[in-house]
Order: sequence, then structure tokens, then C-alpha cells
Amino acid sequence: MDAYPIEVDFPDIAPHAPGNTGVPYVYTFDSGVAGPHVMINALTHGNEVCGAIVVDELLRGQLRPRRGKLTLSFANVNAYARFDRAIPDKARFVDQDFNRVWTAAKLDDLATRSSELDRARAMRPVVDTVDLLLDLHSMHEKSLPLIVAGPLKKGIELAVRLGTPATVICDEGHPEGRRMRDYEGFGDEASQKNALLIECGQHWEKSAVTVARDCTARFLLLAGIVDENDLPSGWIVPLPDEMRVVRVTQPVVAKSMDFRFAAPYTGLEVFDKAGTVIGWSDGEPVATPYDDCVLVMPSLRQLRPGVTVVRLGRIEQRIDLSTRKQGKAT
Repeated sequence: MDAYPIEVDFPDIAPHAPGNTGVPYVYTFDSGVAGPHVMINALTHGNEVCGAIVVDELLRGQLRPRRGKLTLSFANVNAYARFDRAIPDKARFVDQDFNRVWTAAKLDDLATRSSELDRARAMRPVVDTVDLLLDLHSMHEKSLPLIVAGPLKKGIELAVRLGTPATVICDEGHPEGRRMRDYEGFGDEASQKNALLIECGQHWEKSAVTVARDCTARFLLLAGIVDENDLPSGWIVPLPDEMRVVRVTQPVVAKSMDFRFAAPYTGLEVFDKAGTVIGWSDGEPVATPYDDCVLVMPSLRQLRPGVTVVRLGRIEQRIDLSTRKQGKAT
């Protein structure tokens, strides 16, 4: 597989190392006025730079909330420090995926150690106080951006209120472990807490930064902790005309290193007919289980046994956004 070109500069985040929370690279600013605690998180994976660019810009620009609290964080800084342009996919994590460790049981099991577990445990006291989380990610392949809203109704509703990107993915996560966006109250329908994960585009394309800025600006405005004139000029771009909600019905998990796709899929391909072969696992065909099946984030760049190589989804809903005021948060 060829590497994608690196179109963006990776910011030097070392000046942000002190933090102000007792946790390196994590800052919380309290307005002193009632309101939600909102967290914008970057670098859940060390090679996903668009979020780091946005959080770096917000810190350097000294954005402060008018209401509530704002936390700006860089998560897997050890993985980010390992980034090598010659082997850019290797900086996703150090020991294990940071976005698969977010259960209380794993974090409480202090006998098990890894770079990612140690970092999650350090960040956990801050995350535990957050009401609304925006986790900025990017993708291995050059797919259109999407929102990962989790399996719950409240996540879908928040994604639709945000209004962009145009595709909302509803899913249960990964067999390997729980994501940060599903941690504790974020993944409990009865809790007022909520979270979205934005896949902004391919890891190193310029357009992913545009998406990350737009979604961050809209999320902060939606939460009500800043006013539009507090945000950097030009971050908000027009909304799409329509959103579609895709419900993931099943993951396709690699059993071994013997997995291949039938074509160079990059994501959000739709197959009209059930039974269409999309790949082979240990020589056995993998076929679409129903008509109009959507491929969600197919990639073999992190292939190993137990890894989800693609998720299969069904379009549940289409939402007309054409009546919303373009270019404005709602």
C-alpha cells in the first residue's frame, strides 16, 4: 500500500507540555460562570495530526470560555513524538491503541501497564468531569469525513444538531476495547454527558484540518461556552445539504494476516445487492449481508489478528439541512 502525501506541518506541541491541570498537555479554563464542561481532545492516535493543529491553535490563540469550562488536550503524546515521515502509519500508538482502553475495569487494573494505559489513567480524573467531549480523529484512507456518534439516541441527536460532517455513523465500537467517546457517562443513555468523535478525513490531507476547525467551532458554539466572535475567523464553513445516518450492524474482524479486499476501497462505498463479495478472510469470501450496504472505514494499514478491518452499515435516515442558515452554527 502506497503512503498518502503529507500535506500539513506537524505542530511543535512541546510548549504545551506543562498543562495547568496537573496532567501534562492538558489545560482546563474555567469561566466562573455556570455552563457545561467541554473538552476538545486531539492525538488519541499519534499520527492523526488535524486535531493537534486545532488544539495548538486554540491554545496559542488563548481562547477562553465565556460560560462553563473548556478543556484542551493532547492525548497520546508519546506516540506523536515517534512520528516518522518515512513510516507515518507506525505512530498510531506505542504499546496498544489508546482508543481501546476506556473501561473502568481496565483503568482500575494497575497491574497491567502500557504507555497508553498510563496516559489514560493520568487523563481520567479530568475526563471524569467533562460533560461534552469532541474527540478529533482522522482516517487511514482518503474517505469523506464522518461523525462517529456511538450507538445511543443522544449521540445521534447531538450529531444532527452539529450538522456536519454529512455522514453519521452509529456503532457499538470495536471488539478490541472501548473508545474514549463511549467511556462511562458518554456511553450511558441515562447520563446527561455526551460525546462525538469526528473522522475529519485522511490523516495528512489539508482538508482534514478544515473539517476539524469547522467541527470544533460549531461544537463550542452548540455547547454555548463561547460566542462566534471569540473563534478564529474563517473556521466555520457551509453545512452540507443533507445528513445521512448509517447504523453499523457488524464489524469485519481479521482472523489472521490473511485478509484482502476485492478492490481498493477507501470508505462509504455503497453496494446495491446483498451477497456482493467485498473481500476474503483466510480464503473465505466476505459478502455484504443486505442490500445498500455501506462500507465504513475499510483499511488494512493496521492489519493484525483481532483488528476490525471494516464495518458494515445500513442507511437508517436522511435529514434535509437545506433550510438551515448556511455557514452558521445552530
